[in-house]
This record gives sequence, structure tokens and C-alpha cells, in this order.
Amino acid sequence: MSTLAPLHLLREPWNASEGNQSNTTAGAGGPWCQGLNVPNELFLTLGLVSLVENLLVVAAILKNRNLHSPTYYFICCLAVSDMLVSVSNLVETLFMLLMEHGVLVIHASIVRHMDNVIDMLICSSIMSSLSFLGVIAVDRYITIFYALRYHSIMTLQRAVVTMASVWLASTVSSTIFITYYRNNAILLCLIGFFLFVLVLMLVLYIHMFILSRHHLCSISSQQKQPTIYRSSSLKGTITLTILLGVFFICWGPFFFHLILIVTCPTNPFCTCFFSYFNLFLI
Repeated sequence: MSTLAPLHLLREPWNASEGNQSNTTAGAGGPWCQGLNVPNELFLTLGLVSLVENLLVVAAILKNRNLHSPTYYFICCLAVSDMLVSVSNLVETLFMLLMEHGVLVIHASIVRHMDNVIDMLICSSIMSSLSFLGVIAVDRYITIFYALRYHSIMTLQRAVVTMASVWLASTVSSTIFITYYRNNAILLCLIGFFLFVLVLMLVLYIHMFILSRHHLCSISSQQKQPTIYRSSSLKGTITLTILLGVFFICWGPFFFHLILIVTCPTNPFCTCFFSYFNLFLI
């Protein structure tokens, strides 16, 4: 029976011929390369939890007038982006469970169309989520380094244009990706975009951290309390490490998977790595 599979177009490297695939499968058949079987119930639970979390974020921002500012609108859009993944995951998992238990029978062609729609939603949310993470970093940077001019720089009109541009670009890029996913140039664009956002966040947040350290150093020298400076500096370092570390841990394996698809689709190590794609989705 044909079943849905999240981002099915990335599960198997399309650059490999059937003969090469069989050879690499034989070469990568060790106990560590058997993949990870993730129950559909786990995907369903994670999707529900994520959906509720992001709904709470959106509801809090919409109901609290004190949060009606560009900064929180960007955070709201980030929550909506993540919510798209949750909704896609829930719909897909429900269909998979119903089909596995024989409750729902769908023609294979319809399943493929559903796969494409769900993949497009997931890809769109990936692009918009990364984009809004970058936008939030830029917004925080402007808040710190141009505090007096922030409201004239980041006006509500510019914020709306930024959000609309991100959503439009994410939708268009995801459509192109689903249409031309076998083209390595498309994957390279995705990888390049991830690296761009990663470098952008590193540069901006590290610069903000250096400024805060300098500010704390000036205050501690005036008050002659070096202990406070060391404590605050340590907390700032930990916060920055957690922020960037979690970002890289969550997104890194997925984009490393894309890099391997482009560079070594038939290598035994890469084939072994491909088998853990469900783990990256989680």
C-alpha cells in the first residue's frame, strides 16, 4: 500500500543508479545503518504539542496590546511558520495511521499529490522559519545599536512589508523546490540560505554580546565590582551559546543531509546517514 512520507523526496538520493544503490546498501548494511523506525504516534504527539505551543504564542501576542509591535509580530510569524509544520505533520500522520489500519483507502496518484502539497507546506515553513529567525536577529540588533532611532527605522509599514515579502518568497521558493527537487542547484540554494542565516545570526549576536560585555565592564569599573561583571559576562556567554547551539543542533543535521545528497549520494557512509532522516525531522 502506498503511504505518505514526510519530505519523501529527500529520503533517497536520486543521483544514484539502481546498481549503485544496491552496492551502497550492501556496503552500509551494518547494525548502525538500519535506520530509525519512528512510530507514527510519536509524530502525532509531537505535532499536537508543537501546535498547542505555537497557538499559545500567537494568542498571547494578539490579545496583549503591549505586544503589538514589530518585534512581537516577527515572533508571531515565526510561531505561525512552525505551526505550518505541526499542521502538515498532523494531517499526514493521521492519514498514515488511517491507511495502515485499513480505515482509509486512497489511490496511489492521490497519495503522491498529497505528498507534494504537504512537502510544499513543510518546505515553505522551513524557509519562512529561517527567514524570521534572521529578521528577529536584525531587529534585535537595530534595537541595541540604534535604540533612539528604532521606531523610525522599524516602522509598522516596513514590518508589514518585511513579513509579506518573507511569506511570498517562502511560498515561491518552496514551489520551485518541489517542482525541480532533482536539480542539485536547488539544493545548493537551500544550503546556501541556511549558511547565510547561520552566519548572519553569529555575527549579529556576537556583536551584541561584545557590546553588552563592554557596557558591563564600564559599569563594574565605575562601581568597582568586578564580581558582578564576571557573573553577568558568564551568563551572557551561556545564553549566547545556548541560543546558537540549539539553532545549529536543530537545523544542522537536516541541512547536512542535503549536503550529502549533493556531494556523495552513493557513498556507504552517506547512505547510512540517510537512513536516520526521521530523526532529523523530529
